[in-house]
Amino acid sequence: MSKVLVITTSLRAESNSDILAQRLIAGAEDAGHEVEHISLKGKNVKFCIGCLTCQKTQQCVLKDDAVEIAEKARNADTLVFVTPIYYYEMSGQMKTLLDRLNPLYPSDYRFRKVYMLATAAEDEAYVPEKAVSGLQGWVDCFGKAELAGSLFCGGINDMGEAAGRNEKLEEAYAFGKALA
Repeated sequence: MSKVLVITTSLRAESNSDILAQRLIAGAEDAGHEVEHISLKGKNVKFCIGCLTCQKTQQCVLKDDAVEIAEKARNADTLVFVTPIYYYEMSGQMKTLLDRLNPLYPSDYRFRKVYMLATAAEDEAYVPEKAVSGLQGWVDCFGKAELAGSLFCGGINDMGEAAGRNEKLEEAYAFGKALA
């Protein structure tokens, strides 16, 4: 099928978004996709300095873990970003990574489909809107790609709580199984 890169952005131990990401990955693998998972836990991802050298060279001047992540993203068919919602927005480390994926913009990137899985303590439908909008803004810069879908699993707060939420686990699995 396709090569899927799942990037989890929570830095919390026993993160609910990580637990749900594992179910998403299981669904994607059961659908026949080749899945690679990258967690930002323990990664060194510096802030973009806005020099725009990457627009000419397709290489970032900063040497850290974002360089390898960008290369893996360039070669994936499908990208899945997994984030907790902080203050009605994606995690800061996810936004930092999106900025650092700027070398992909002028490149011959392979990905065509981008997805988001988000978690939050609150469960109202509007909670992930700004995070989804932020990712949509990033995707809009990549003319050959589209934000193909998002899943919000709200009402999950305590560390590891998602492991006992069968309905949310099944939603994440089904979402992964339906990835294009």
